[in-house]
Amino acid sequence: MDKESYIFNKFKNSLNGDDGAVVGKWVYSKDLFVEGVHFRREWMSLTQIATKSMLVNISDAIAMNAVPKYALLGVSLPKDISVGEIDELTNGFLKIAREYGVQIIGGDTISDEKIVISITIISKTKNPIYRKGASNGDLLAFTGNLGDVKKEFEILENGGKISNDSKFYIPNLKDKFFYKVAKFINAAMDISDGLSKDLSRLLKVNSLGFKPLLKLSKDELCSGEEYEILFAFNPKFKDKILKIACKTNTKITIFGQCVELDENTKFINKCKEHHF
Repeated sequence: MDKESYIFNKFKNSLNGDDGAVVGKWVYSKDLFVEGVHFRREWMSLTQIATKSMLVNISDAIAMNAVPKYALLGVSLPKDISVGEIDELTNGFLKIAREYGVQIIGGDTISDEKIVISITIISKTKNPIYRKGASNGDLLAFTGNLGDVKKEFEILENGGKISNDSKFYIPNLKDKFFYKVAKFINAAMDISDGLSKDLSRLLKVNSLGFKPLLKLSKDELCSGEEYEILFAFNPKFKDKILKIACKTNTKITIFGQCVELDENTKFINKCKEHHF
């Protein structure tokens, strides 16, 4: 067991363990965005840092078929940060908040040696989609293209440059597609730790095995921070889902199927763990 799972098990209850906690009609989710872990100052502007930190948190809400409404913002900042630099950060937060109709209603700030951003998103839903809910025979699909973020990260690691509109900087969330298709979906989660790792989580919580329908590359399986959506659905809804994907100009890839779990169908994540 990795240490993240160990910590989670200390607080395990019926509300946690998903992309967000559903309490009545509200969904509560939180992600940290930390300098030296999720980003480096030499790679990203302060506006890009704030923009991505908001988007990765909103991604959790979308994957649960919840519409983000409010945000609580916690930020630690270096003591020598200038007012102009603070404006860059706040402009990034506010830009994404406005785009998604989110109101920032509170939070906290402290000084530290590095930038740490903690965002709680409070969302509203009439029909939450959980990780649990997939059934034997369901098809498995993901939105968009996978692998680009891993390649872009490697370019940056080697001192190169990437486009300012790359997914590494600006995750391409699929809210328009997912809100329309949610009524046909049995289970879903956003792909933050790589398809392989997140697929292993979805299958485990549903006690299901995996039958591959496509051969995926290592980059597609192991690329973290893609913030696409992994979802399971009954094959009878395939045509409806493909039609909605076409109308919303959303690429989806049907890559596998849920099957009964046994020693031959158990899916094991073979990618490098992103968590401690």
